[in-house]
Amino acid sequence: MNTVIKHTHTESTVDQNLTARTIVARTSGTTRGPITRLVSPSDLGELIKPFVFLDYGVVPPTKNKLFGMHPHSGIATLSLPISGAIFYQDTAGDQGVVKTGGMEWMKAGNGVWHDGGVWGDLPLEFFQLWVALPQHDENSLAQSQNIDPADIPVVGQVAVLLGQYQGAKSPIEFTAGVNYYHVQLQDGEVWHYQPEPGQTVAWLSLYKGNLTGPGAIKKGEIVVFEATEQAISVMANGATSFVFGAAMPHPHPLVKGSYSVHTNRQALVQGEQEIQRIGQQLRAQGRI
Repeated sequence: MNTVIKHTHTESTVDQNLTARTIVARTSGTTRGPITRLVSPSDLGELIKPFVFLDYGVVPPTKNKLFGMHPHSGIATLSLPISGAIFYQDTAGDQGVVKTGGMEWMKAGNGVWHDGGVWGDLPLEFFQLWVALPQHDENSLAQSQNIDPADIPVVGQVAVLLGQYQGAKSPIEFTAGVNYYHVQLQDGEVWHYQPEPGQTVAWLSLYKGNLTGPGAIKKGEIVVFEATEQAISVMANGATSFVFGAAMPHPHPLVKGSYSVHTNRQALVQGEQEIQRIGQQLRAQGRI
């Protein structure tokens, strides 16, 4: 059972209520400009696959595109504006504005180009997560989904972005056993997460406040938990917010291209060929 319980801050409370599932890696990532890369396939992505990239950013209002038109294949991206809003467009034929607390799901599949940036006059604070697609889906047709905040189920302090939580299911259809949450706790609250059977991958990225768990977790850190099915418990020190992921391990190697992650070389070549084909069309249209 996964629960949120209110406690006071005492040493005995920490000892009695927080499990000691070991943290095996932690980092504050690499920051370039307004964006911090917390995970990439060449580092923590190998430990927490199918989660292969995670970016966190705080971007001032600007009329310039944040990323510029660029391609992907073999993965899906989930963009979560914590504050502010994101505009986006892609070659799957979709465009729009993702509201604060909403999310945009872009399944690159066999290949897609997209871009986006800050919408409106408010700063944008966001996470963007990449997940590796399962082998049967990595060369599928690209799809995009703009999800309104009202359509994201919230159970207590937990917004269910991917997968399920206490019977509430994300509006995104994706591989069973992959869960991704946005969790917001008040001072002294303890959150317990019991993994589903086979869910040995677990990590947490903290962007507000501090946590006590198997050791202190500080604002700006991502931590990776040991690969077991043991429960995870953390206590908020002050108002605290984080994203959390848990999954069954991705059973394939991460075969990487310049803009792509696939399960094997043949699938990568197929995806990169489609990226090149779309890129030629965009250049002919003067869009890149």
